[in-house]
Amino acid sequence: MSVVLKTKREMQKIWEASQVLVDIFEQIPTYIVPGRSTQDLADFAEKIILAHGAIPTCKGYGDPPFPGAICVSVNDEVVHGIPHPEHFIKEGDLVTLDMVATLDGYCADAARTYAVGEITAADRQLMEAAEEGFFAGIKEVQVGKRLGDLGHAVQKVAEKYGYGVVQELCGHGIGQEMHEDPNVLNYGKAGHGLRFEPGMVLCCEPMFTAGKRYIEVMDDDWTIVTADGRKSSHYENTFALTDQGVFIFTLTPAERAKYGVPIWKI
Repeated sequence: MSVVLKTKREMQKIWEASQVLVDIFEQIPTYIVPGRSTQDLADFAEKIILAHGAIPTCKGYGDPPFPGAICVSVNDEVVHGIPHPEHFIKEGDLVTLDMVATLDGYCADAARTYAVGEITAADRQLMEAAEEGFFAGIKEVQVGKRLGDLGHAVQKVAEKYGYGVVQELCGHGIGQEMHEDPNVLNYGKAGHGLRFEPGMVLCCEPMFTAGKRYIEVMDDDWTIVTADGRKSSHYENTFALTDQGVFIFTLTPAERAKYGVPIWKI
């Protein structure tokens, strides 16, 4: 494992890339309505990314190359849903947007799950639990504590609600590459794993399932779904650990206010 610690200048670059995603998160909720296609949502996000002079990093990534500007996953699709012009969202759906933008050579990565119109109370709890899991994990990000403390905290939230925690997928380091060391698991043992230290820039991304935790990969070699067909939710942010504490780069101003999270300043 080779963890690349970032300078304040590099963190600033990642923060700037993060603001591209923040702009999408502020604009797109009102666009997520019944009758839109998943391609419509990807096109909307891509226009904002390009308007900032950034690159939609997901497009062309991997083998086979991912065809979409962002991942759009609906209901039982956990992650990596490929946008399609004939995949229409409908009332009661849960839609996850997972996106990466590269600006001036540095990446930012974040995801949100949104409700389409009115959803059930059970689905709303699932959607909100992934967010709760993220912030429970973030509380454990302190110099001297370990990655297992973060993962254990996320896992406890899922177990509290009786949800599955996807174990085959995880968060990661980020910088000039979308995925860097270390892996940031959504489960684990407190007191175990790599120690946190200043200079780490990471992505934490709880993925909870309403049923069992098991997943399957679809024939397109990208879309990952719950094995039992139950719905899932996903919440992710890019954050940095510094001598001054933790800064979450991909929160909107409303989210920062909700959680009392300080804004990044170099």
